[in-house]
Amino acid sequence: MVVPRCPPALGGVGLGILAALLLLASAATLDAARMPEPTACGKPLQLNRIVGGEDSADAEWPWVVSIQKNGTHHCAGSLLTSRWVVTAAHCFKGRLNKPSQFSVLLGVWQLDNPGLRSQKVGIAWVQPHPMYSWKEGARADIALVRLERPIQFSERILPICLPDNSVHFPPNTDCWIAGWGSIYNGVPLAHPRTLKKLKVPIIDTNVCSRLYWWGAGQGAITEDMLCAGYLEGEKDACLGDSGGPLMCQVDGTWLLAGIISWGEGCAERNRPGVYISLTAHRSWVQRIVQRVQLRGHSQGKGAGRAPRRAS
Repeated sequence: MVVPRCPPALGGVGLGILAALLLLASAATLDAARMPEPTACGKPLQLNRIVGGEDSADAEWPWVVSIQKNGTHHCAGSLLTSRWVVTAAHCFKGRLNKPSQFSVLLGVWQLDNPGLRSQKVGIAWVQPHPMYSWKEGARADIALVRLERPIQFSERILPICLPDNSVHFPPNTDCWIAGWGSIYNGVPLAHPRTLKKLKVPIIDTNVCSRLYWWGAGQGAITEDMLCAGYLEGEKDACLGDSGGPLMCQVDGTWLLAGIISWGEGCAERNRPGVYISLTAHRSWVQRIVQRVQLRGHSQGKGAGRAPRRAS
């Protein structure tokens, strides 16, 4: 809306403008009243590139954000509260003290068509985990991003929950990942760059540790990592998906189980995706992020029986 440099006189046209503004304010108040209070995390209010994935629906994953460097998609992240996003620490390697280069785009489904309801916010600072060593495949590859200002929740912008103490993610639990990364190694997502999603089952940690055993006593899978995906390959996260969520549904609520961290190649056989576990770092997140929401099993007996992976 164009704002006049000088206020109009309160007569004739001026009164007409004032009446129109009052009508607009009333309509906005009614719209706000109709909108459910977005207090619950992990509950999309649905409107009716991941290798081998499929397009997501608009507002299907309202907590997934694009972290942009100099205006270009760089990594993904997950919204925790109106001021905090969680992502992978390696996304800021060498640029930790240059937050002005980064911004966060929220409420976007297609990167090339962000829409009027998306919000772009600058980054105030980044807090990487103190145990992260800035090496590829290192443990504690997690960072908290403080936004310059609080964002407004909407049907397209909502927080995700963290798992509480009652939740465990056993092997074969079906979870999902989402992102705007490459669809194959070296093949970027095509216009309009629609958010991709992919169902991935949790892989037994012992199995994954054997797959990523480098020899001479060098195991790549640490106690704060989860593995998910397909041993046959063909479906996986890829370049540009880093920092995005591994999401598992428990009692109808989406929980952030992990953060896309690393893998050997993209969708390679016996090289599943590796994720940083939020269960392992929940207490650290809680110390920094006020009002982050935790959810778990309603009976407090764990995540329940997981559906078997589809054939």
